[in-house]
Amino acid sequence: MLADSTHSRATRTGLDAWKVTELPPPFVTSGLNILGAIGPGIIILGVSIGSGEWLLGPTAFIKYGLGLLWVTSVAVSLQAVFNTEVIRYTLYTGEPIFTGFMRTRPGVNFWGAFYIVLYFLQVGWPAWAGAAATSIFYLFLGRLPQATDSETLYIISVSTFLFCIIILWSGRHIERTLESFNWILVLLILGGLVALCVILVPLPQWLATLVGLVGYDARHATFQLIPPGANWFLIGAFAAYSGAGGVVNLMLASWARDKGYGMGHVVGFIPAAIGGQKIPLAHSGAVFDTTPENVQRWRGWWRIVQIDQWGIFWLGSLLGMSLPAMLYTTFIPAGQDISGPNAAAALANAIAEQGGIVFTYIVAIIGAWILFKTQLNILDGMARAVTDIVWVASPRVRQRSAGDVRVVYYGVLSLAVVGGLIALRMTEPVLLLELGANMAGIAFAVAGVHVLYVNTTLLPRPLQPPLWRRLALIALSLFYGMFVYLWLLGGFVPDPSKGFLFNIPRYLRF
Repeated sequence: MLADSTHSRATRTGLDAWKVTELPPPFVTSGLNILGAIGPGIIILGVSIGSGEWLLGPTAFIKYGLGLLWVTSVAVSLQAVFNTEVIRYTLYTGEPIFTGFMRTRPGVNFWGAFYIVLYFLQVGWPAWAGAAATSIFYLFLGRLPQATDSETLYIISVSTFLFCIIILWSGRHIERTLESFNWILVLLILGGLVALCVILVPLPQWLATLVGLVGYDARHATFQLIPPGANWFLIGAFAAYSGAGGVVNLMLASWARDKGYGMGHVVGFIPAAIGGQKIPLAHSGAVFDTTPENVQRWRGWWRIVQIDQWGIFWLGSLLGMSLPAMLYTTFIPAGQDISGPNAAAALANAIAEQGGIVFTYIVAIIGAWILFKTQLNILDGMARAVTDIVWVASPRVRQRSAGDVRVVYYGVLSLAVVGGLIALRMTEPVLLLELGANMAGIAFAVAGVHVLYVNTTLLPRPLQPPLWRRLALIALSLFYGMFVYLWLLGGFVPDPSKGFLFNIPRYLRF
């Protein structure tokens, strides 16, 4: 039964109480039906195989060696636990995790503003579209862009960004549109990367990548977890974007609700503007009594979540980081600095210089698709998350939009477009990616313990996470908190020559 103490804790910040109803039966998972049951995992994997795997990770591996892959192994494993715990709350309440955050003190306005600011600091600029422009430029002109090509790159970036908007305006059910789109792109990208690695990468590099996942650096024949003289701004960004990253992982709750997971089936979803109908979206969730029948149904939903996150996100994220790592370290000499405006086309250019002209264009296409689909997913996820926060926090917004959540979603999306077009003029996309990725570390450090608090105070005891999962959430916060400390201060012992806090003008190139 729903305990009175849980009910009172859920309403103490002023949000409306939950409705109580029956938990819907889980999706059928027998045979190929499992492909229809999973979904949020493929969207978050579409985000995960992005800038970390194609830009930040390769830059770190070439500079410091494949032994750094241990960071990815730890990060992706901790994130898989984190992701399932984010969805745990949604299964029980039908609410995105942000609503759970706003049900905790100090209250709705504080946590709503806090996470909206984090969203804009981490993913509020179209850095992925800007980075994709380099690959697209190389694909059509067969050379790396020069300083005189800046206007052309800007036009390509804007066109790529606006194409994302067109996709998000079409269809009926945005989550289903993204799900279908990502199934196609992720399978093509991973399949293409596997084929390229089989053809182009020698066996020793495969082995070096495999042992690198446990921290062994084959180049120096030793375990070297922390490289000497590390650039912590780069390493912190790489750690945060191994897997998804920060507020991006929190988007899962909205995608799981709109997929209809658990009580998300009861509360509604965000439809598309073109082809979609006005769908009522509840601003507060619905929960169920922990009767034997409901608990049995819960276990069925929980099994789907495990397959979705461990079978799709976790495995796909490891492949998504390891496969590009093999290609980059095969064709680009160790120690070379590939950071900068042409990072997205560095691998294609290196293959071309070694005579692999056919593979050059395949790599350029894959690079452009990787960054484009990441921009698409992140743009939707940010607009969706901010919409959910505003929809829950403001009765006035719900009233003025006449109960149509699309008004808010596409209003937020329009603001993101205007801000994005301005941001594309500001600085190099890779620098924006590194800064945003380090913001993701801050988000993880806070959200890990926040999710733990929500799931151990607002959920009934039979549905709360076991001890090992609680410890894993604490470990995630400490893991990313360590990297935040290192990039802010420049090392375990503060170093004014390297710490971000001491060199903000240099890092941001004011």
